[in-house]
Amino acid sequence: MTDQTRWGIPEVQLRNKIKKRRHDLVAAAMESVVKMDESGITDLMIQIEAEYERKYGKNKTDKVVL
Repeated sequence: MTDQTRWGIPEVQLRNKIKKRRHDLVAAAMESVVKMDESGITDLMIQIEAEYERKYGKNKTDKVVL
């Protein structure tokens, strides 16, 4: 058994909780996707791509200095 008083154990546990939460979110989303028809999945893909671009895309306006 791992010594729970060692340095770094809370950080490892937090990382594991974050990974599990992400996995649970994806699994729940996939349950909904399985129930959708083709047009619903297509609409969802478009919305996911737009959200991804909004969060992580390279916007040219970010480089403009006013």
